[in-house]
Amino acid sequence: MGSAVDLEVASVRQLATLLDAGTITSVDLVQAYLGRIEVFNSRGPALNAVRALNPDALADAAEADRLRGGPHGRLLGIPVLVKDNIDVRGMPTTAGSVALEHAYPAADAALVTNLRRAGAVIIGKTNLTEFANFLAEGMPGGYSSLGGQVRNPYDASRSPSGSSAGSASAVAAGLAALAVGTETNGSILSPAAANSVVGVKPTLGLASRGGILPIAASQDTAGPMTRTVTDAAVLLSAMAGIDPDDPATAGNPLADRDLTRSLHPDALRGARIGVVADQVPDGDGRPLWDAACTVLREQGATLVDVDLDSGCGDDSTVLHYEFKRDLNEYLARLPAGAPVRTLAEVISHNEANAAATLKYGQARALTAQAMDLSPDSADTARHAADRAKDLVDSRDRVDAVLDRHDLTALLFTGSGSASLGALAGYPSITVPAGYRTTNRHPFGITLLGQAWTEPTLIGYAYAYEQASGLRQPPTRVNPALFRYVDPGSGSCPP
Repeated sequence: MGSAVDLEVASVRQLATLLDAGTITSVDLVQAYLGRIEVFNSRGPALNAVRALNPDALADAAEADRLRGGPHGRLLGIPVLVKDNIDVRGMPTTAGSVALEHAYPAADAALVTNLRRAGAVIIGKTNLTEFANFLAEGMPGGYSSLGGQVRNPYDASRSPSGSSAGSASAVAAGLAALAVGTETNGSILSPAAANSVVGVKPTLGLASRGGILPIAASQDTAGPMTRTVTDAAVLLSAMAGIDPDDPATAGNPLADRDLTRSLHPDALRGARIGVVADQVPDGDGRPLWDAACTVLREQGATLVDVDLDSGCGDDSTVLHYEFKRDLNEYLARLPAGAPVRTLAEVISHNEANAAATLKYGQARALTAQAMDLSPDSADTARHAADRAKDLVDSRDRVDAVLDRHDLTALLFTGSGSASLGALAGYPSITVPAGYRTTNRHPFGITLLGQAWTEPTLIGYAYAYEQASGLRQPPTRVNPALFRYVDPGSGSCPP
């Protein structure tokens, strides 16, 4: 047996090499991650990032070990955590809601099926902002009435952001090799930036929405949350596919693309990237931003200053209308014995158990429930008009700037591209870009492109990451939080 593996920083490639060599087994690896979850999630720093463990994880790992002698997918035996609004057979999909604590789906989500086909072992589900932050106004990032509050491993006093807070916190602290989040508007990009990990919000339709508890079908997508761009490319390649039950995936040109082929250290050579003026930060973020721009230029990119309104109107009815419509459809498909079948029943359950469920109220759910979904209603007409306006306006803004300046991508800070990308269905990738000098809080940059430009964006992010080398694990940036944790909990035993 070889040397111990530091799970806080181990890459998929490192783990796969050890697994293929027989140095460790998948059972060893899963047990090590489960031990790490026990120490870091509930004790020690008490990150509260993992809401539930998969009871079949060790059996699935043993099956992966049995298959290792033959041809296999790139993720064979690799432990993965998924956000608790994604269906995994044998586990409830709760979205952090007490009302859904015992809501078991009939089957895996389509993307989970794809991950299993690639050999991944689903070891558990991560905590999240309840209903992906569409229950209440003012709910803290990473809080749910069922799962409690996720903590940021870089600063426990700081928000982990949301709604994919658990996935970001868990993968940052090495509680799994990989994690999956979901985004409707910023829910991958924002927690990824806050927890110093790589996050990809894909083009709508790159990964199936089937089996994901929704906010809005017109904007929802799942995406990778990882410690490196390489791991993000591996995970997104496995997640992607065409799903006959999800029409958004029908024209997916990247369904069979190995996105790791885009990982070139010279990928930025010849790139033309628009620097969005309203994204340039003040204070101690400015030196980090300037340093990131310098790296991009040194790697061959031309940076062009551009003006672009990156916000979006807050009077659109799209999310409220689709939340009622799409959640009702999801709940209606649950097997017999499901605890609730409609948004109205979720609201009633919360009202009947207000002490446990309504610390922050349910204003967004109530506004959604008031929507009239009948075909000839004023709400239905308004939704159609708002969705058409949102789509055209967001794409026109992005496309016009890209075309006018002959650009290949746009540069934002943190989750600055979230609203535009969400409305347009366009992809973004955020990558760690250092730590603020005043408090060591993570800083990230984000690249946005047009639909299906994931190969380009991943290549740019990889070239930047390799040249900058700035990401550090939380135990180095915030050692005080981990001071009294058993050092042995950070490794896979030799």
